[in-house]
Amino acid sequence: MPPTTRIELPQGTLDLLILRTLNAGSRHGWAISQLIQQNSQEAVQVPQGSLYPALHRLEARAWIKATWDVSENNRKARFYSLTAAGRKQLERETESWRRLVAAVGSVLETA
Repeated sequence: MPPTTRIELPQGTLDLLILRTLNAGSRHGWAISQLIQQNSQEAVQVPQGSLYPALHRLEARAWIKATWDVSENNRKARFYSLTAAGRKQLERETESWRRLVAAVGSVLETA
């Protein structure tokens, strides 16, 4: 697959991508950023300076929770997982995103 140009995320999109990534199970920060990058075919790269403030923001909203555990390379790390409130928020944001994409697509097709 050819390399993809990196794209800027619209505000609020990173939260949605984190919630979606955690929907499959608990992950530590580095694994979250790597999965987002892989699943976007390298188009989205999440710098630590953006990732960790987003994780803290989601935790403060009680959409995710963090626990300490040992990573695959035997280091202590914080693992993040979705809460019930986070799953509901993921559903709301996913539906909202789909409506927005459909609306923008309609405008682009008719313009």
